[in-house]
Amino acid sequence: MPHRAWLVVAVAFVTIIGAAAFRTLPGLVTDPLIDDFGWSRGTIGAAVSVNLVLNGLIAPFSAALMDRFGIRRVVTGALTLIAVGVGAGVLMREAWQLLLLWGVLVGLGTGALATGFAATVTIRWFAERRGLVSGVLTAAAASGQLVFLPLLSWLVVGHGWRPAAVTVALAALAVVPFAWLLMRDHPSDVGLPPYGAQEVTPPPAPAPGVARRALTVLARAARSGPFWLLAGSFAICGASTNGLVQTHFVPAAHDHHMPVTAAASLLAVIGVFDVVGTIASGWLTDRFDSRRLLAVYYALRGLSLLFLPMLLAPAVHPPMIFFIVFYGLDWVATVPPTIALCREHFGEDGPVVFGWVLASHQAGAAAVAFLGGLARDVFGTYDVVWYASGALCAGAALMVLVIRRRATPLPGRAAPPAG
Repeated sequence: MPHRAWLVVAVAFVTIIGAAAFRTLPGLVTDPLIDDFGWSRGTIGAAVSVNLVLNGLIAPFSAALMDRFGIRRVVTGALTLIAVGVGAGVLMREAWQLLLLWGVLVGLGTGALATGFAATVTIRWFAERRGLVSGVLTAAAASGQLVFLPLLSWLVVGHGWRPAAVTVALAALAVVPFAWLLMRDHPSDVGLPPYGAQEVTPPPAPAPGVARRALTVLARAARSGPFWLLAGSFAICGASTNGLVQTHFVPAAHDHHMPVTAAASLLAVIGVFDVVGTIASGWLTDRFDSRRLLAVYYALRGLSLLFLPMLLAPAVHPPMIFFIVFYGLDWVATVPPTIALCREHFGEDGPVVFGWVLASHQAGAAAVAFLGGLARDVFGTYDVVWYASGALCAGAALMVLVIRRRATPLPGRAAPPAG
């Protein structure tokens, strides 16, 4: 009979899909919001930036909250917050309401279910296959994009942006019963050892002072060079994915007269190959040096972005399809090796440290979400943003190669792979 850990992974996968539905929405509704309210792209980009910043800042506190109050309570609360924020957005009339609802409320909710959630589930429930599991759960966000993008783009084009927003809110609410009834905080809650372990270990006592623990872990981690190299490279990862392509690809393609539904379908294809690439990255992370994997991922991503301005056109053609497949395989393949390096260097504090590294990812994404829209307003084109992001990815590849490997593993971590 399969280990209960795999059921927990399945529930976490569905939860992340439900939370990820919002990620696809801003890029699809940019032009409709401009048409309805006359807001600038910079204003809409600012709301996305607020969302991404809060998404990143809440992540390390979310990991500590899960330690203190349990995964189920945090997950159900976060899903409810997302549903309320997105659903109430259909009533907004002013830009400050966009900032409050889609920026603040949804940012807090999605931050609680960011990749730090995947890291917590992986480390608690698995002693083996951690790279594979973190890859599967990371791919869930791409699966959400795959599931919702075609539907939402059809709704936006045929019925307006409000039905699409309601659909996202309902998707988040639909996951709540599954999370509450099937998710468990620790393997010992059901009398089992973690997958791959032999002994049932009781969960640690709930730690008081959630904020204090998150800040204490940050203070310790910030005294090490690997933390800053991981944080800096992951900020560039966010800038070149969530902040750039997810937010601005559809409007940029529409600038070149590509139909919104066609551009959204291309993003959905990115989601298909992202699932493949991220799961494969998790498998590779269990076997090869995470630093070298990250360097290859960032270098290839940067190279692909440099070619994108030449590929945008009114119709989809083979070179664009090649870019979509290539870029999709690399989209969040960076996450499993980054989680592995956090675990290698920071042991049991790894999920909280990764939460802070994820905060830098979202800060980078927020900067480009805003600056990309601003650049389009000022220059009338996105080209400068594609080129700048490609150059930044080259810098990220160099940063991860500088990280030194630990000679001995910290408690709670298996020995690093050879390579």
